[in-house]
Amino acid sequence: MDRFDAMRAFVRVVEAGSFTKAAETLHMSKTTVTHLVQQLEARLRVRLLNRTTRRINVTPDGIAYYERVTRLLADMDDAETSLSSASSVPRGRLRVDVPSPFARLILIPALPAFLARYPDIQLDMGVSDRTVDIISENVDCVVRGGEPSNQSMVARRVAELPLGVFTSPGYLALAGTPSHPGELENSHHRIIGFSWGRAGNLYPLVLHRRGETVKVQGRYALAVDDGNAYLAAGVSGLGIMWLPRYMSKAHLGRGELVALFEDWQLDPMPLYIAYPPNRHVSAKLRVFIDWVVELMNEAAPVHERRVRGHGASP
Repeated sequence: MDRFDAMRAFVRVVEAGSFTKAAETLHMSKTTVTHLVQQLEARLRVRLLNRTTRRINVTPDGIAYYERVTRLLADMDDAETSLSSASSVPRGRLRVDVPSPFARLILIPALPAFLARYPDIQLDMGVSDRTVDIISENVDCVVRGGEPSNQSMVARRVAELPLGVFTSPGYLALAGTPSHPGELENSHHRIIGFSWGRAGNLYPLVLHRRGETVKVQGRYALAVDDGNAYLAAGVSGLGIMWLPRYMSKAHLGRGELVALFEDWQLDPMPLYIAYPPNRHVSAKLRVFIDWVVELMNEAAPVHERRVRGHGASP
């Protein structure tokens, strides 16, 4: 038995909550992971996990051992990355998950420069707007908009994205142009809903003008959970939407979208990177985070003043 392989297998089983998920993230068979944990328990002469047909429970000895082992593995990574060759040339597989419009419009167009700077990093990028379980899915970090929903994660704010209200000329031709955001409530106007998280909550539109605040929930014919689909629905004339201005720029230029309520203000959307608090920040993760911060400092720098909280959007 390789002791460190067994330690890593045990840590992944605890974090993933199952042998199957741990095996997938370690690129091992379930049998191999099971044998490694069993051999570790035999060596330590204690039971680390209680297994049932439905779930795995960590024993008190297992909890204590997990806390010690995670620190030990992090120290090993620190020792390796502290070497000049390792720290100067970050390398290895990095798993990230980012929103689909952010990936398409900002991140991927800039990736050639990042990969040219760090050619030894292999980037596995999940592109979605879904809620990601960073621990069980073994993701190194996620980039998300809105206030962080999981307070147990380390979240670094990297930008505040200006928002706007938009729709298509075709929608306005049929429904008319609203002059006040209050007209969107209890009327013939339709909004496009963006559902966030597993509960599918729809967040309202909140606008401010000279001391007046208007909150609009509106009625929708369509709600989606993907930013690209949300934008496509607006361009197709399915209703009124609010989204980061970087998503609308090209469509405004082509006349496919029209901005509404330009004399009103919306609180900007915070953009943050989140990662597990007990996971070692490797050299490859550190340079990725620094690169995203650098990228967003050019596009949408963080405001010095913390804005009012609001729901997440694409």
